[in-house]
Amino acid sequence: KRNEEKGEERKEKSEKKRVDKSEKRKEEKKEKKRKEKREKERKEKSREKIRAKGEKKRKEKEEKRREKREKKRKEKEEKRREKREKKRKEMTDKTKEEKRVVRKVKREKRREKREKKRNEKSEKKRKQN
Repeated sequence: KRNEEKGEERKEKSEKKRVDKSEKRKEEKKEKKRKEKREKERKEKSREKIRAKGEKKRKEKEEKRREKREKKRKEKEEKRREKREKKRKEMTDKTKEEKRVVRKVKREKRREKREKKRNEKSEKKRKQN
């Protein structure tokens, strides 16, 4: 009877040991999973940080390129405007010169006409005398 009790106690003890071991393994498994999850999150965060940094650099480069293009475009536009302005000025100078010449020619014609009239008058008077 006593042996049976001792045998029963041993069985219970070993059963308890087995259950404890099983629970310990379960707990270790859970802890391992938690650790892996934390590690995964940490790595993901790190990757995200790196990606964000790269994205920021890319955006900055794109902004610089855009500003450069804009500057070039403005410079070209300015050159074109100056060229147009110069051409317009040349044209106005040309037309002013042409008008001046035309006035000069007209003046000359009027002078010649007056002289001719004067000469004719003097010729007429001379013939009369």
